[in-house]
Amino acid sequence: MKHCLLPLMGAFSLPLLAQTSPQKPNIVVIVADDLGYGDLSCYGATAISTPGMDRIANEGLRFTQGYCTAATSTPSRYSLLTGLYPWTNTEAKILPGNAALIINTQQVTLPKVLKQAGYVTGSVGKWHLGLGDGAVDWNKTVYPGAKEIGYDYSFIQAATNDRVPCIFIENGKGVGLQPDDPLYVSYRENFPGEPTGKDNPELLRMHPSVGHAGAIVNGVPRIGFQKGGKAAQWKDEDMAELFLEKAKTFMKENKDKPFFLYYGLHQPHVPRVPNQKFAGKSGMGPRGDVILEADWCVTEFLKEMDRLGLTENTLVIFSSDNGPVLDDGYQDQAVELVGNHKIAGPYRGGKTSLYDGGTCIPFLLRWPAVVKPGVSDALVCQMDLLASLAALTGQAYPDKTDSQNTLPVFLGNSDQGRRELVIEGYYNYAFRQGDWVMIPPYPDYYGDKEEAEFAGFSDCYQLYNVKEDPGQQNNLATKEPRRLRQMMMRFEQLKRETGKKTNF
Repeated sequence: MKHCLLPLMGAFSLPLLAQTSPQKPNIVVIVADDLGYGDLSCYGATAISTPGMDRIANEGLRFTQGYCTAATSTPSRYSLLTGLYPWTNTEAKILPGNAALIINTQQVTLPKVLKQAGYVTGSVGKWHLGLGDGAVDWNKTVYPGAKEIGYDYSFIQAATNDRVPCIFIENGKGVGLQPDDPLYVSYRENFPGEPTGKDNPELLRMHPSVGHAGAIVNGVPRIGFQKGGKAAQWKDEDMAELFLEKAKTFMKENKDKPFFLYYGLHQPHVPRVPNQKFAGKSGMGPRGDVILEADWCVTEFLKEMDRLGLTENTLVIFSSDNGPVLDDGYQDQAVELVGNHKIAGPYRGGKTSLYDGGTCIPFLLRWPAVVKPGVSDALVCQMDLLASLAALTGQAYPDKTDSQNTLPVFLGNSDQGRRELVIEGYYNYAFRQGDWVMIPPYPDYYGDKEEAEFAGFSDCYQLYNVKEDPGQQNNLATKEPRRLRQMMMRFEQLKRETGKKTNF
């Protein structure tokens, strides 16, 4: 049955601050890619400086317990936009670049809610939620896509920097594709005569450490294969500034009406290819350099907001899709040059891990007209932006979601955030309740011992008090049997209540 968004009918009570604010705020959500809690100077980094991101923290709220739902990209982004746990959709997993759109075009989404509230909606940058119906002809209009889930305007990459197709999609059409040089994409086999990273290493300017041996684009090997579309292929070193200009243009063109912009930074995801203005500037190799470049993009975006006179009444939320990673498939010296820099800050693990390093991320919020600067220790989650921003803008929707209205926390008026949250690692799960985290046994891990420890896998239950032990080093499962049993029972109940469709 087709679901339509409905006008407000008492589902949410509009907070006093929202009622008395000067006007409906513009809303910008900036999501970095694989950026860690410890990668920002406002979260304690000393080896690298991030003044642009820090500005949001200094002029707004810095959350110390801000979470995504999953330690990998597609599941996390799915939750942010739909307000649903990723396991409610069996397709919400790391997608190839030619995957079909995994968001049902009839379901509620964050841009749909804000579009209903009168906002112009836009998406710029990383996408990675699938496009089309699974049989996309990239040379024609890609349907369904960003428009069908609520965006009036979109300029996106289909998946990630390291996956084909390596072109941009603007409003459903491949940018720069020529009729006499059509683009073809495959994740099964290479096209005859096309060079690959595996067979033609002499053509590479960046070499893989694992995987990434497919099509060569801009001297960089990718996952998957593509043929043609030469004029449309992106140049990695120009991507950050191009996305920035598209985001600034969207803001400028819609400055006289309320707008919602989802700005997906593609950095510091691999391959890390900084513009020459930033190459070698961090002292930590390409990973550090692209963090500096991403921070510069944030700085310039905020400056444009200032220039347009939009700063005071624009709600800016900055976050990351999941925790950080050093070696993620390319030989770029990230491991060798990281030094004493702690990419996940005080937390254990990182991208794909069940430990907090995988899902406790930078989470900053600024709205000068309403929100006073400060630091919040409340437990908040990206998944709750849908319900919270619906409440802010006076909207309701008929679909059942897992999103909770935590708007008072986001506005700095309460310290009572989420009470509990299920966290996904690499398609395995942990359960947070209050200050406690429970990780069930996962004994059948396919990797080696070091990989299993990083991922959080064990043949026994793990229980941590993350307030007293943020590094999750002291397993209290045997010392707290009653608490462990209670959390096990609640975990099972949540799985039933949320309609999980994948195995835990």
